[in-house]
Amino acid sequence: MDDRRSEPSLGQLFGDLTRQLSTLIRQEVDLARTEVTAKVTGTARDSALIGVGGVLVYAAILTLIATAVLGLIDAGVEPWIAALIVALIVGAIGAVLIVVGRDRLASADLAPTRTIETLRDDAELVKERTR
Repeated sequence: MDDRRSEPSLGQLFGDLTRQLSTLIRQEVDLARTEVTAKVTGTARDSALIGVGGVLVYAAILTLIATAVLGLIDAGVEPWIAALIVALIVGAIGAVLIVVGRDRLASADLAPTRTIETLRDDAELVKERTR
């Protein structure tokens, strides 16, 4: 009997390996694209919420600032001193909020971690199979 017909040739094995690696790379790129798109979409939505909330808070703060200045004037403080006091307090609060927001954005991880992990696994598998 001829067992050679049932065993693939070396050329066929390399051809299969090339096709499988090509498919694997395409699938990894698709996974990375999907993962990054999902993360960016979530971040964009969250950023839009921050923007809309910021506009509304801004309007409320302006109203409160005017109320605080008028309250200090009504209490007998000179108008320019009342405005200065309120401006310094609001400026300090604003600076703290900016620092907190910047730190939270800096810690956001947008890297496609699952894809990176599977690429490492795939590289390890290729190394094992080519030994």
